[in-house]
Amino acid sequence: MSIHAVSQHLGIRWETVKNIDREYLRSSLPALDPEKLNNLIHIGVDEVARAKRHDYMTVVYDLVSGHLIWVEHGRKAEVLISFFEQLSEETKAGIKAVSMDMGQSYQSAVRKMLPHADIVFDRFHVMQNYCILIKKERAKAFRNGSHDEKRMLKGTLFLLLKNAHKLDDRQSDRLDDLLESNKTLCVVYMLKEQLQAIWDEPDYETMVAALEAWCSLAKSTRVLSLSNFADVLLERKVGICNYGKYKLTNARVEAGNVSIGLLRRRARGVRDTDYFKLKIRQTSVPDTHSTFYPNIKLT
Repeated sequence: MSIHAVSQHLGIRWETVKNIDREYLRSSLPALDPEKLNNLIHIGVDEVARAKRHDYMTVVYDLVSGHLIWVEHGRKAEVLISFFEQLSEETKAGIKAVSMDMGQSYQSAVRKMLPHADIVFDRFHVMQNYCILIKKERAKAFRNGSHDEKRMLKGTLFLLLKNAHKLDDRQSDRLDDLLESNKTLCVVYMLKEQLQAIWDEPDYETMVAALEAWCSLAKSTRVLSLSNFADVLLERKVGICNYGKYKLTNARVEAGNVSIGLLRRRARGVRDTDYFKLKIRQTSVPDTHSTFYPNIKLT
């Protein structure tokens, strides 16, 4: 139940309910103590927002166990560095790879504190950035299109973003008509399908070859946005292709972020950052007993 629902049901102040919940969480949640962590091999790092597009926090997950192991306010390099500083030298030495998005702050923190570890740029974030490119190209086509072209483009964004095998026959036919009518969108869409296939390569070397070939093809189209995107990928080639070594993604982190997003929507009006951190930690702890029947264990 939300804080508001409990407040209304019991007839007490919203702030009182929040404070009661905060003290309960402080006393009941298992401690996040980086000094006691051991046997870390692969970790995932990401940022989450307490409110939409501002007031960010850094979350760190053990990608082997899937557990949240740290959360702190802020998303600068110094925030992640403070986590690494609390780890023992043995634990730091055991971390082989760190999965993250392509932001600079977390990269610099890992390179400073874990110079031996490989950085793996998360596949989801690479494709998310490419989807932004698709949205911009479609918007440009709509702005510059004729009346008939705009009618053709209307309501087609999901067709361009969705994977081809997930479209039904009617949607596939409509997508075919759209791609046949707009050369640039056709090129951008076809390259999206080819870019996704790079992660199917079996190892680092073949991923590098596939990525370089894709970037060369993207540049040859003379579509400026594709050429610029190819330059970004080439600059981050090692981190992208390290997937071939470890097969790591931030899927567990993203699953946690979905839960945090639901929590954020339910907790509108919460300005207490420490309380929000506690709620994030709560989402990562699996329920072992029924809320309404404490004697019943959940399996």
